[in-house]
Amino acid sequence: MSKQMHYKLARFADHVIYNRIVPTPREIIMQTVNVRQLKTNPSVSLREAKGDMVIVMNRDQPTAVLVGMEQLGGVADLAHFKLALAMQMFRQKTLSVGSAAKFAGKPLGEMLSIVSAAGLPVVDYPAQDLASELASSVRFEKAAA
Repeated sequence: MSKQMHYKLARFADHVIYNRIVPTPREIIMQTVNVRQLKTNPSVSLREAKGDMVIVMNRDQPTAVLVGMEQLGGVADLAHFKLALAMQMFRQKTLSVGSAAKFAGKPLGEMLSIVSAAGLPVVDYPAQDLASELASSVRFEKAAA
């Protein structure tokens, strides 16, 4: 057997254990990013998360995992996952109700019903501003009459 053939067989044997192909260390390694890098250039991490999971490290400890939405295609109930995530982002005021509906893939009317059924206020308007707007509309109505 030639040296080249011997090398190829030895390399193949390194990857096969009990007739099971084992991934190489390069295939196992996930992309990692520390918090400083994530703050400095989040677009790089988000781009990498589309293809593979990205581990966010804080003081050399794994803190979070970035997973692209494309990778969640295999989740059994992706629609409910997206809805729950949209509701959480609306609750935290990260998304408006319209953006949450778009993210969850729901019509705005249905999303409004879901949000109100969950007991979340659909309109977050301070009472003082509401009173001011109401007084302005009453004045406008009187002026128009």
